[in-house]
Amino acid sequence: MTTSIRDLIRIYNLDPKKSLGQNFLVDEQHLDRVVAAADLTADDTVLEIGPGLGALTRRLAAKAGRVIAVELDDRLITILRAQFATQSHVSIVHGDMLKLNPVDLLAEAVLVNRAQGAPAKIVNPSTYKVVANLPYYITSAVIRHLLEASVPPSLAVLMVQKEVAERICAAPGDMSILAVSVQFYAQPQIVHQVPATAFYPRPKVDSAVLRMEVFPQPVVTAVAPEIFFRVVRAGFSQKRKQLLNTISAGLHLSKDEATAALDRAGIDPKRRAETLSLAEWGQLCVALETTTTPA
Repeated sequence: MTTSIRDLIRIYNLDPKKSLGQNFLVDEQHLDRVVAAADLTADDTVLEIGPGLGALTRRLAAKAGRVIAVELDDRLITILRAQFATQSHVSIVHGDMLKLNPVDLLAEAVLVNRAQGAPAKIVNPSTYKVVANLPYYITSAVIRHLLEASVPPSLAVLMVQKEVAERICAAPGDMSILAVSVQFYAQPQIVHQVPATAFYPRPKVDSAVLRMEVFPQPVVTAVAPEIFFRVVRAGFSQKRKQLLNTISAGLHLSKDEATAALDRAGIDPKRRAETLSLAEWGQLCVALETTTTPA
């Protein structure tokens, strides 16, 4: 019989850490829906971030060929390793995901598999999926870390704050740097909403399950990512200001140069950054490449 999360907390006298954003998903229905959103098969390798006390990990292990669970809280490592001691296809890693390279984790899992005599075919370092119940305070950083990795996941299913999920999925007219940063690399979709009552301890806000299908290559290919995001950051540098002013100030261009670039891109200088599509940002980057920046 599987021990419940609340029972494990009591048995081990654990106090969920607010500093780590520990709100454990305990609702069985929502746990199942998270796993369903990942479309797992026995050929899949899953990287789980923040397994907590293993409620989601157990479900992932039942579906996927390999599960690599990265947990920061050292108090939980012994508990997790004890739970999955008989499941050789589950690796519990103690560490900070923001300081770890996904590719290194996958490569290490291959070596562990071979050492344990498990079939190497269940781990493919070139493709993997991410499933995570992310602490709110590291959501943006983790998403950026994954999408900008040398080998990004093919799919990510993340439990995040509802408001953040809505911002990520925004359309032109309500865009933000976060939305642009995600949609540059992936197609995000809110799968379903999760009430605060589904967690223990109960957070102050509701959550949502965000599914991100990662593109084989960024949606804008005409310019390098570093150039693209330099322009985007400039555009969003002053809230509610027109693009003429933000691009001019952020990129150290004269008003005439900024106007000329916007005209070449077919963008009204009076528009604001939140109204631009990814394609329009790409057009602006290309137009700016022919603009001479003063020394």
